[in-house]
Amino acid sequence: MKYLILIHQNFGAREQFASFTPTMQASALAAYQKLNADLVASGEYVSGEALDADTSATVVRGSEGTYVHTDGPFAETKEMLAGFYLVDVASRERAIEIAERIPEVAAGAAAIEVRPVLTYDWPEQ
Repeated sequence: MKYLILIHQNFGAREQFASFTPTMQASALAAYQKLNADLVASGEYVSGEALDADTSATVVRGSEGTYVHTDGPFAETKEMLAGFYLVDVASRERAIEIAERIPEVAAGAAAIEVRPVLTYDWPEQ
C-alpha cells in the first residue's frame, strides 16, 4: 500500500540548519542519504522531494472558470510543509517506522504526517 509521508518542519528549522557547522550539516544529510538508499534497496521508495518555503507557494481557488490565486503563506501555523516521501510498503506500521527515521524528528524540528494514498478503479474508456 502506498503512503505519503509529509514532513511538517518547524519555521526557522532551515535557518537553524544553515547555522550548523559543516560537520553537523554533513551528518544530517548523510542520514537522509542512508534513508533514501535503504528505501530504494528495499523497493519501497516511490518518490521524495524537499519543497521550497511556503512563501513561494500559490493556492488556486474557484470554479467554473473564475479563479483566484493567493500567494503564501496561507495560515497562522508553527510549521510548513517542507518535503515528502511517497512509499509503497506492506503496512501502516512500516510507513511509521520510515517516518521515525526522518532526521528532523530526532532533532525535534518537525512533525511527520503519515497518510494512506487512496486508489480508485476507474472505468475503462
